[in-house]
Amino acid sequence: MSKKIFISSIAVALSMALLIACQPKSSTEGGAGAKKGGETLAEVNGAIITTEDFKKEVESLPPYLRPVAETQDGKKELLDRMIVRTIILQQAKKDGLDKSPEVVAKLEELKQQLIVEAFLKKRIEELAKVSDADLKKFYDENKDQFKTGEQVRVSHILVKTEAEAQNILDQLKKGANFEELAKNNSIDAARARGGDIGWFGKGSIPEFDKAAFSMKVGEISGIIKSKFGFHIIKLTGKRPAGIRSFDEAKELIRAKLMTEKQQEILTKLKEDLKKSAKYSIKEDVLKGIEIKPATGQGAPEETSKK
Repeated sequence: MSKKIFISSIAVALSMALLIACQPKSSTEGGAGAKKGGETLAEVNGAIITTEDFKKEVESLPPYLRPVAETQDGKKELLDRMIVRTIILQQAKKDGLDKSPEVVAKLEELKQQLIVEAFLKKRIEELAKVSDADLKKFYDENKDQFKTGEQVRVSHILVKTEAEAQNILDQLKKGANFEELAKNNSIDAARARGGDIGWFGKGSIPEFDKAAFSMKVGEISGIIKSKFGFHIIKLTGKRPAGIRSFDEAKELIRAKLMTEKQQEILTKLKEDLKKSAKYSIKEDVLKGIEIKPATGQGAPEETSKK
């Protein structure tokens, strides 16, 4: 019963998002004879939706929604949305909406935005490189930043009812695989990772503290109740308080340095581009533009007219 409730709630969240998401060009514009990648999954008034189109659709889902596509009901729901969206696009083209001034203007705006983003992404990726030597240097100079208290690594299975949790716990006691049960039964995003929720310290997840910090690695808890439902947790790692090793901190440092490097490159790139171009700004025209406050923000009626 819980799976059906979960799938239904996710389906509602998906409905509008999937209907307006980007449909693969070949699915909406290709005729019956168009060359396609993958096997034919569905035909919609002559347009083909293939297995490749479907995989791309799944890849475009946010991580927290992707596990839905692992279920048969979820796959059917996702394909149904693709079909409905294809029909809407076909009808909109018949009505000439794809050539309306508003749509054409928006497409041109989107095209420009995508080109700018692609340009910046390419330049930044070419220049933003962080070596292992950079990472080690930062670690050696900032070891105090990597002091932590005792930490544990936990995987969990979250279900809605205590009866479901008890059923899963009984299966685990008989030797069932924890990760597989998490993938097939848990109702949160961690199911895609076999229930893994990573490392955390005391106080980060209060509901788990008492059990997790008293368990041995590999041990499985009893049923733990929280505001989200009923959990069963498995301790997969434990490390004492102290300074994290370079290997443990390496990826965290990389993410930090890459972000800083990218921002630095972006700032310099913008300045270099401006220096290489000829442009002028009409300050009096800019000053004369009046921007109306957004409705409902409670902005004062006075405007800065000077």
